[in-house]
Amino acid sequence: MDFAQIIQTITLYAIPVLFAITVHEAAHGYAARHFGDNTAYLLGRITLNPIKHIDPVGTIAIPLLLFFATAGAFLFGYAKPVPVNFNRLRSPRRDMIWVALAGPGANLLQAIGWTVLLYLLLAAGVEERFFLDMCRAGVLVNLVMFAFNLFPLPPLDGGRILVGLLPPQPASLLARVEPWGFFVVLALVLTGIVGTFWLHPLMALSNAAIEALLTPLRLLLF
Repeated sequence: MDFAQIIQTITLYAIPVLFAITVHEAAHGYAARHFGDNTAYLLGRITLNPIKHIDPVGTIAIPLLLFFATAGAFLFGYAKPVPVNFNRLRSPRRDMIWVALAGPGANLLQAIGWTVLLYLLLAAGVEERFFLDMCRAGVLVNLVMFAFNLFPLPPLDGGRILVGLLPPQPASLLARVEPWGFFVVLALVLTGIVGTFWLHPLMALSNAAIEALLTPLRLLLF
C-alpha cells in the first residue's frame, strides 16, 4: 500500500470512526445518567464532541502505528472510557447491563444508518466512489465496534453485561479479571482467537440481520 493510498484510506475512515466512538461513549454516559449516575454528565462526557472522547494514545497513536506497521492488515485502538459509578445506579446489577449495552447498541444503530444512507445514495444514482465507500466503511467500523465490545470479558461491555447476568459469586470472580482483561483481550486478538471465533461470526450475523431488516426499503428503492 503506497503513501497516497494510505492517506486516502485514513480520510475514508476518519468520519465513520469519529462518529462511532463518540456516539458509543456518549450513549454509555446518557444511559448511566438515565439510571441514576450523573458522573459522566458532571464531567461533560455526555456530548457528541469527539475531542471529549478521544484518547491521544489509544484512539490516534496506537491505530496509526499499527496501520503503518502492518500496511493496514491489523488495527486496534480504544477511546477514553466514560466514567460510570455503578454504585450510584438505582439497581446496580440490573442497570449495569443497560449501561454496558448502550454503547454497542449505538454502534448497531449507526451501522443501520450507514446502510440506509448507502441505499439512498445508490437509489439516487450517486456514482462518486468516495461517498459510497465511506458508507461501507461506516457499516464496517460500527459492526466491528458492536461485535468486539460485546466480547464477554471485562473491561469490555460484554464482560460487564455478563457480570450483571451471572449469580453473585461467579460474577464477583469474573469482575476480578478486569484489571488484566485488556491484556488478555489483546493477546486473544493477536492470536486470532477473537477474530475467528467471535468477531467475524457475530459481524456476519449482524450484517445479515441488518439486510433482512432493511429488505422492505431495498425493495422500495430498487
